[in-house]
Amino acid sequence: MSPSGDTSPTGAETHDALSGRQWMLRGARAAISIPAFILTAAFVGYAGLARETGLTLGETLAMTGLVWALPSVVVLTGAISSGMGLIPAGIAVALASVRLMPMTMALMPIIKVPGKTKNWQMLLASHFVAVTAWVYAMKHLPELPREARLPFFVGFGSAVSSFVFCMTGIAYLLVERMPDMVAGALVLLTPVYFLCSLWGAARLNADKAAMIAGLVLGPVFFLYLPGLDLLWTGLLGGTIAYLATRVMRRGLS
Repeated sequence: MSPSGDTSPTGAETHDALSGRQWMLRGARAAISIPAFILTAAFVGYAGLARETGLTLGETLAMTGLVWALPSVVVLTGAISSGMGLIPAGIAVALASVRLMPMTMALMPIIKVPGKTKNWQMLLASHFVAVTAWVYAMKHLPELPREARLPFFVGFGSAVSSFVFCMTGIAYLLVERMPDMVAGALVLLTPVYFLCSLWGAARLNADKAAMIAGLVLGPVFFLYLPGLDLLWTGLLGGTIAYLATRVMRRGLS
C-alpha cells in the first residue's frame, strides 16, 4: 500500500508511469490524515488568539499563509501585540524558525533528483517544511520512486496548508471569543502529538536522548534566557545527547 493509502496500481499502470500531476494528487489525498487535522485544530486555536490580540482577518491569514510554522506565527503575534519593533520581531521569529533549517537540509536530498530538479522547485518545497509535513515525508517518501517524491511532497504540503488557511479564516469569523484555556490547549495539541510521534519514530538512542535533554533543559532556559531558550536548548541538549551516547557506545565496545 502506498503512503496515500491507495493500493498498488493494477494493469499496465506502474509507479514509474505516473506523471508528476498524478503524484501531486496522491500527495493531496494523503494529506487527509490525523496529523493534518491536529494541525488544523491548533490553527483554529491560534485564530482565537489572533482575534483576541487585535489582528485583522487579513493579517491573520497573511501570517498563516506566509510564515506557516505555528510556533513562529505565535511568536510574531506576541511581538506585534507587545509593540515590539520590526528588527527585534524579525530576530525573534528567526530564532523560533532556526529549527527548520536542519529539517530542510535533511529532507531536500531525499526529494531532489540530481540534474533534473530546479532551484525554484526546491524553494517551493521548502516552504512546506514544518513538523507535520517533515515527519510524514521522512517516514513515507523513501518508499516512493525518486521522481515521485517532490511532486508528492508538494501536493501533500499545499493541500495541508490550503485547508489550514481556509479553516483559520472560518474560525476567525465564527469564533466571537474563544476561552483562553481552550485556545491554548488547541495550540499545544500539535507539539504534544508530534513529540509522541517523533519518540515512536526514533531509531537511534541519540534521538531519544536529545528529546529527553530538551524536555529537561527547555523550561530552565525559558526561565533564565527567554527569547534564546529554543536556541540554547537545542544546542546544549543535542551536544549532551551526542556525548552521552558516544560514551555509552565506547563503554559497550
